[in-house]
Amino acid sequence: MTGKFYLTTAIPYVNAAPHIGHALEFVQTDAIARYHAAKGMDVALVTGSDENSLKNVHAAEAKGITPAQLCEQNAEIFKTMADKIGLSYTSFQRTSMKDSHWPGVHKLWELCAKSGDVYKKKYRGLYCVGCECFYEESELPEGVCPEHKKKPEVVEEENYFFRLSKYQAQLEELVLSDKIKILPQTRKNEVLSFIRSGLQDFSISRSVNRAKGWGVPVPGDESQIQYVWFDALSTYITGIGYGTDEQKFKRYWPADTHVIGKGILRFHAVYWPAMLLSAGLAPPKSVFVHGYITAEGQKMSKSLGNIVDPLMLIDKYGQDVVRYYLLREVPTFDDGDFSEKLLIEKNDSELVANMGNLVNRAMVFLANNFDSIVPSAELGEADKKFLIEQEARHEKITALLEEMKLKEAMDATMAFSDAANKYFQDSAPWKSIKEGKEKAAPSLYVLANQVKDLGILLSFSMPSASDGIFSQLAINKKPWLDLGKLSIPPGHKIGAPKILFKKLIVAKK
Repeated sequence: MTGKFYLTTAIPYVNAAPHIGHALEFVQTDAIARYHAAKGMDVALVTGSDENSLKNVHAAEAKGITPAQLCEQNAEIFKTMADKIGLSYTSFQRTSMKDSHWPGVHKLWELCAKSGDVYKKKYRGLYCVGCECFYEESELPEGVCPEHKKKPEVVEEENYFFRLSKYQAQLEELVLSDKIKILPQTRKNEVLSFIRSGLQDFSISRSVNRAKGWGVPVPGDESQIQYVWFDALSTYITGIGYGTDEQKFKRYWPADTHVIGKGILRFHAVYWPAMLLSAGLAPPKSVFVHGYITAEGQKMSKSLGNIVDPLMLIDKYGQDVVRYYLLREVPTFDDGDFSEKLLIEKNDSELVANMGNLVNRAMVFLANNFDSIVPSAELGEADKKFLIEQEARHEKITALLEEMKLKEAMDATMAFSDAANKYFQDSAPWKSIKEGKEKAAPSLYVLANQVKDLGILLSFSMPSASDGIFSQLAINKKPWLDLGKLSIPPGHKIGAPKILFKKLIVAKK
């Protein structure tokens, strides 16, 4: 398969260290990216750090350091998490990068201005620093921000505005027709409701004084700093060369999907497409919206002391285990919960006792009874029937991944492993081999290729485990299109068996 696939994470604020919600988004984005890479597509993935925000300025002031120092420290932590969680990014774009980010931001601004969509006026409104946006009174239940549960501050100053209202009809048609596909349907309905309520022009700059001089300057006006969302959203184009490498930009844009949390939906599904339309650029093809994640059924907060540190989790349990939990146990598009106890249980009952057991039993049996050589065999009807059933499971998993239904794809992958384990048990090669190796050969030939298929299926969810399977099989990693093919030939010598997953619960003596 050829062609490109371009996707992004949201660009997180770096006013604080990453939490488990950031890890969820990184893993979901990476799973989508790795699936398309396994299909042979040219995949680009942009992530980064949102540094030019007022909340970063406030966080720096609280610590007695400069915004630049705070962003340097925390951006590095986010990058470390991205690496440890296995995010296969092609660009980590920091919004403070004057050489690779600012030229594209300036270019976008100037094109929007050229379209007549940027104007200056005095404004008084209710501003939430946490959201970095203005709210109408009608949007504030009991006078507090619906996201941060705090009263916004009253801000009055002269800013530049963007003519969002101009694009109301066009945006409604794009969302309604799924030219901008918003997943899931409930979020699409939410966006349509917001658009139909009447779009208001929004402020896209802040005074230098209020921004404390931190951020991307407005072209031609030194008294103003670009609004953080105008700047941060631009990362999705600057991360692939907009303003610096037009050939690269043309290769990958438009984005195939933006992976975001539900709290920033309007910015990605309304503001961002309008800005792109104004600049004469194509809007993204889709917006993938995940929910929030709680800890043991409670909302995470510093006061409760229940913030889940993803770096600690990865160091303690390993990349594969954390990725598996987030993809298998958290609903793809809805809110989910994190439980360390459940993570341990799932590792032992599913990764160790199911997937790991399948791989280890097959590899050990081949090593002990066939000198680690895949046998030649003539398949019987039961073998052929099983392979047809597994092919249907491959197709189901592929269809689910095309729809970006990640949890459902993980569930179906576990069903594939269940079926392979049952086939192993039903074929009982430890019994049939007593009548001669040729009697056990068909099931071991099939099982060697089932282990290979599991390696392919895990390439999107647990890349380290996938690599471990192919290493044991002593073959190069196979692409997605190899699923169901008996591509490990008779006579191939596999490697030494190794434990794929380790048990976390120590048995009582």
